[in-house]
Amino acid sequence: MIKYGKYTKEGGWTMELLEKRIQKDGIVKAGNVLKVDSFLNHQMDMELFNEMGKEFRRIFADRPVNKILTIEASGIGIACIAAQYFQVPVVFAKKAQSINLDGEVYSTKIESFTHKRVYDVIVSKKYLGPEDHVLILDDFLANGCAVNGLIDLIESAGAVVEGIGIVIEKGQQAGGRLLREKGYRVESLAVIERMNEETGEIVFH
Repeated sequence: MIKYGKYTKEGGWTMELLEKRIQKDGIVKAGNVLKVDSFLNHQMDMELFNEMGKEFRRIFADRPVNKILTIEASGIGIACIAAQYFQVPVVFAKKAQSINLDGEVYSTKIESFTHKRVYDVIVSKKYLGPEDHVLILDDFLANGCAVNGLIDLIESAGAVVEGIGIVIEKGQQAGGRLLREKGYRVESLAVIERMNEETGEIVFH
């Protein structure tokens, strides 16, 4: 049986707040796509982000996290808010080579579920190393391609994956299940069981 984290009095309020916001403002589109850009990944609701940041800190309080890793661009907002509570730096994997990124890099390939394309993703070796205990944070988990790419970068650096925090997991897709079966700790604030593009219905786990 897959465990989706512990529903506690402290954390339940944040999950309920997020689920209500998804129900209110989320738009189900063709191809199993959930559009939440009015509050999560284009326009960002900072009060909601603040609560989610505190919740990730509570959930992973038992892990020796000294760095948070995400991927540009949608994961950066929640990673930065959460990092204030962990009091650690954020590193974000870049999807394109930059003239400002000097020195050696770790590199991997990631296929985007939403954009249907493959990205070369890189992190400078200056900001990820064997001494790091890393928490991965991202806005969505569907097939798990982005998270698996970030895991690849972390393991290439000889660092430790301490956990994976996700704002919205599409539980009807295999990404979360496969990551948990590999032994990674995946904690999602909202897990969607099914969506209906015709009626707009969103059902949570």
